[in-house]
Amino acid sequence: MKKSINPHGVRKPFGNYSHGLYVPPGAGLLVTSGQLGIGADEVIPRSVKGQAELCFEAISKILAEADMSFADVIRINGYVTMREDFPAYMEVRDRFISDPLPVSTLLIVSGFTRAEFLVEVEVTAARVV
Repeated sequence: MKKSINPHGVRKPFGNYSHGLYVPPGAGLLVTSGQLGIGADEVIPRSVKGQAELCFEAISKILAEADMSFADVIRINGYVTMREDFPAYMEVRDRFISDPLPVSTLLIVSGFTRAEFLVEVEVTAARVV
């Protein structure tokens, strides 16, 4: 069973994430590549929210292929191009995560492989087998 680690004396997390997450021995591990906000139909939404939804939906499908779900996600790395996009990104992210909350990092980057991309998300998942 995964265990959230938020020790006394460390400031409470800024959002819905854990400072640490313990994964017991014997867990299966899945690491995804960064997923961009582009659909299988090659359509790229103009909004961060729309792109983030595609990122998380793609990750959901990758997890399912490994017989996992977002309940197994232990780490999320998110990248956006503008600080103003944090709330829209986090609104989408928070719809997919559950307790124990994964650890999470969100960075502002100068851009991605194509100028239309506004967000990229990668996850690590672990499940005791």
